[in-house]
Amino acid sequence: MSCTRRFQLVGYLLVSGLLTCPTVVSVRADQGPAVSFVNDVLPMLTRHGCNAGVCHAKAGNGQNGFQLSLLGFEAAEDYEHLVKEARGRRLFPAAPEKSLLLQKATGAVPHGGGRRITEDSEAWKILRDWIAQGAAWDGDTAPQMTALSVEPGRGLVPRHATQQLKVVAHFADGQQRDVTARALYESNDRAMAEVSETGLMTASDIPGKVSVMVRYQGQVSVFNASIPLGTETGPLPPASGFVDDLVFANLKDLGIPPSASADDATFLRRVTLDIAGRLPTAEESREFLENTASTKRDEVIDRLLASPEYADFFAGKWTALLKNRRDDASDITSNFAFHAWVRDSLLSNKPYDQFVRELLAATGTVIANPPVAWYKRVREPKQQQEDVAQLFLGVRMQCAQCHHHPFERWSQDDYYGLTAFFSQVGRKPTSTRGEDMIFHRRGLAGATNTRSGAVLKPAALGTAIPAIGPDQDPRLKLADWMSSPENPFFAKALVNRYWKHFFRRGLIEPEDDIRDSNPPTNPELLAALEKHFIDSGFDLKGLIRLMTRSTAYQLSSVPNQANLADQQNYSRYYPRRLQAEVLLDAIDDLTGVKTDFPNLPPGTRAIALPDNSYNTASPFLRVFGRPENESVCECERGQSSSLAQSLHLMNAGDIRGKLTSANGRAASLSSSQQPLAERVTDLYLLAFSRYPQPGELQTAVEYLSAPVTTPEGQPIDPAQATRESLQDLIWALMNTREFMFNH
Repeated sequence: MSCTRRFQLVGYLLVSGLLTCPTVVSVRADQGPAVSFVNDVLPMLTRHGCNAGVCHAKAGNGQNGFQLSLLGFEAAEDYEHLVKEARGRRLFPAAPEKSLLLQKATGAVPHGGGRRITEDSEAWKILRDWIAQGAAWDGDTAPQMTALSVEPGRGLVPRHATQQLKVVAHFADGQQRDVTARALYESNDRAMAEVSETGLMTASDIPGKVSVMVRYQGQVSVFNASIPLGTETGPLPPASGFVDDLVFANLKDLGIPPSASADDATFLRRVTLDIAGRLPTAEESREFLENTASTKRDEVIDRLLASPEYADFFAGKWTALLKNRRDDASDITSNFAFHAWVRDSLLSNKPYDQFVRELLAATGTVIANPPVAWYKRVREPKQQQEDVAQLFLGVRMQCAQCHHHPFERWSQDDYYGLTAFFSQVGRKPTSTRGEDMIFHRRGLAGATNTRSGAVLKPAALGTAIPAIGPDQDPRLKLADWMSSPENPFFAKALVNRYWKHFFRRGLIEPEDDIRDSNPPTNPELLAALEKHFIDSGFDLKGLIRLMTRSTAYQLSSVPNQANLADQQNYSRYYPRRLQAEVLLDAIDDLTGVKTDFPNLPPGTRAIALPDNSYNTASPFLRVFGRPENESVCECERGQSSSLAQSLHLMNAGDIRGKLTSANGRAASLSSSQQPLAERVTDLYLLAFSRYPQPGELQTAVEYLSAPVTTPEGQPIDPAQATRESLQDLIWALMNTREFMFNH
């Protein structure tokens, strides 16, 4: 037998416990202190990416037959795979340096992951000493790590400066260990700050708030940094409440001066688009611009919140997130009923906690109780739990289904405990094709953890829930916990979602990923908004009123020299392209020709469409990114610009048809007896909610007055020439950024 084969045999016998050899496994003086598998070896495997999702922790069988748990969360399983699997061939206690684990990691033998460590590194020494000491399992005896702290926890880091972080692991036996060199670091915004493998953070030249997530042995801690611009903000705009107080205080700390307040025309167009999803009419714009009352902005907000367009617009937002989609003709009844229920709830300003309770605990048929339609789209308890957690709590639980969440404290038990709230939802077919009656099935609720096999009772995230009897619907208990003032997620998720709607960027971004390792850019503001929303009785209109009345919301989108780089502190309004439905309605309003949708009354606006099926009939909605209602993530909605969008606006058949329609605005204006200047003014008021500048007015009038000839040089009838010129002018206004963007 060769020497190598002998080493393999001895190693297998040692690690399997079939052979004991004190002279081999005893700790020699040159080996240093005993090495812990749990507290030393696993962190090194994590540090060097061995148990990352793209390496040996890949779903399935890991990599090349060697599997580890993601980030070392299942230590016992990792020990089995590493030590006892494959006949013990990975470790050679008799000759540690020859262990396949070390040979692969150092690149001495071919390794798909490349060279991960060097022979003189700390990781190599730890792995070698652990193998030499007998590759012992200490999962039952090693001190348990209880917390991870980073020093400093927060700080001010000037632009282009550095900050060295120190990471300390705290153990149950009172021991503290400096693990700075062993931890993993990740910046939440690499454009603002980079962080090295040793915890040295380097700030860029972009001012604002940035955080560094630190991970070690299943624990997470965060360093929050402020990167100031370092200039004087000067006099701040007048504050109109705590929103402005906290926004401007943050800007003052960062040295970022805010832009000036927006003018009346910009405000009117912005707030009408954001609340009602439409352009102001020319009459509304003219009346508002000529109004001199100091309260006119507050009055227009109240009028918009009372309008049916507000309910239409936000119903479209919520039904998309709640997956109100049509996959079959039999879905029509439930889709229309569900959309109407959401719309009516918003129009009547139903308290948000009541809205969610009626949805989660819905029973009966869709005709008698429309919110049961949600259970038609979301059928499985696990999917119901994941959607509820992400949409209403801002917590993404999907990762915890298979393993401990890599960036959060949620385990598989947390995942299945939350799933158990939906385990007693029963279904019974009704006489209506494709529709079920939803009811509570009597029995004790529970969900089985697929890894451990344990049947878990309903459990809220981080909070104890009283025992639920077999006659009690667990969903009601879930709704009670969610709407409790002490719930750390429910109100926070909603105010953050609505803040993003009105300010383009959430205080936490993405808006549905609330976790300790993803802190808000203005935590004081988020906490104040959350408290206000709870104290108001979950008043959605009141929350919108609070946000849109603030000076921060009413700032100009035009940057000054100092705040151009700011994208997260709300020193100005951040422009954004109009959503697909809103832009289509705006084009309809400008051209004077409404889009017809199948099986809907003429004149139905795109923002009032009840489900996704109308995307098929409208190339415009598809090109501009109207969602298919397949996800609870707002990221499904396309908001980026593309060449296809530009080409569609320039020469698509539906756009040409609206411009040239005999019943369109160009035709009606061409036959109007108004002076050309007044006709141009009406178009500007409709498109931009403002009067044209003198130069714009002069250019437009000259263009409309100029004679038009055929390609052969023959003059065209003046009426036809005016109509075609008006078509050109409307087309030009439609293709401006000022029209396509809310600014």
